[in-house]
Amino acid sequence: MSQWPKPAEGSWTQHYPDLGTSMISFEDSVSPEFFELEREAIFKRAWLNVGRIEQLSRTGSYFTKEIEAARTSVIVVRDREGEINAFHNVCRHRGNKLMWNDFPREEVSGTCRQFTCKYHGWRYDLDGSLNFVQQEGEFFDLDKGELGLVPVHCDIWAGFVFVNLDPNPRPRQTLREFLGPMVTALDGYPFEKMTEWYVFSADNQSNWKLFADAFQEYYHVPGLHPQQVPNPVRTGKGFECAHFQVDGPHRMVSTGGARRWTLPAEYMYPIERITRSGLVGPWESPDIGEPPGLNPGRIEPWGIDNFQIFPNIEILIYRGWYLLYRYWPTSYNTHRFECVLAYQPARTVRERVEHEVSSVVFKEFALQDAGMLTGTQTALESAYRTAGLTHFPVNDQEILVRHFHKAVADRVDEYRRELAGV
Repeated sequence: MSQWPKPAEGSWTQHYPDLGTSMISFEDSVSPEFFELEREAIFKRAWLNVGRIEQLSRTGSYFTKEIEAARTSVIVVRDREGEINAFHNVCRHRGNKLMWNDFPREEVSGTCRQFTCKYHGWRYDLDGSLNFVQQEGEFFDLDKGELGLVPVHCDIWAGFVFVNLDPNPRPRQTLREFLGPMVTALDGYPFEKMTEWYVFSADNQSNWKLFADAFQEYYHVPGLHPQQVPNPVRTGKGFECAHFQVDGPHRMVSTGGARRWTLPAEYMYPIERITRSGLVGPWESPDIGEPPGLNPGRIEPWGIDNFQIFPNIEILIYRGWYLLYRYWPTSYNTHRFECVLAYQPARTVRERVEHEVSSVVFKEFALQDAGMLTGTQTALESAYRTAGLTHFPVNDQEILVRHFHKAVADRVDEYRRELAGV
């Protein structure tokens, strides 16, 4: 898709004619059959962000990632050469899960010299090679060279670690090709400076796409978050975003408008004014210059850039810090939401308090969004199963919702054609 700036006349959606302007289907969010197709067409084929390079700071640093949508677990590790590798988290002897602690379904992390299976003691080097078999002489024609851990394609962009579960993704797309120019324009952004993290996760009773939808349109803000965008910062038409852009399956939206700290006191929590921090982060963040790739619409005053990388990651960039969202499907109507608030390390106690306040205020607004999910899911399922309703209208401010569901449908349709041999 081409990238069009919105002119003085017309709408965003009309400048992406392949998106259309008709009602869109939400059957993809209520159908168990469609979800099974998503598993194969998307989560077993797309590049998936599973972590950051800072989690692998030294030789032997590792973490595991449970990818339930693909029914698999992976190990990501820094080897003795400093390279980042990923493997399926399964022992080659009798299929035991290799790295886990007290509860096999929970993710773990740490540092080790080698991976040791808890069941029969087989050991693997950090490069995945099998280097020890208990009572090796008891086996028949055992070739340790053929029994290393099964590798998973792994690559890194801007410090973000991605894996691809497709056994042969290279002919499809490299990571950089997949991300495309809109996302890789952020190459110079100093994500590596923001290493003070506040991490949250929640299991939600909704399809994964419904929560993603909530963060790619701000049409809902005056109704659901009136304190976030009070009357003094709304236009006569309500609250509108300043810029939308799409590139392949990826999307971004920029917001502008008045800074929260310029608003009257009644439009913010008392703790925000006292600590000079809140939903938009600390009012005064360490200067990081003007990294390339931000604010492609040249909005002034600029507020937030939200880059939505297909299929399930969003990076929201504020002034001097960023938010990371991931949506991991666990069934057709449940998902796990992960959030990381990443700041530059606090230099004083006051800065640490500013970060703490910002993270707590963020959770309040995120809970407002999450509080709608079960109601949306149950109502959509009822409309689908009892009234046959699947299609609903979206407006110009919801162009990214339209684009997102089309990108998902396109991947599923491609997979269906492959199955049919077309």
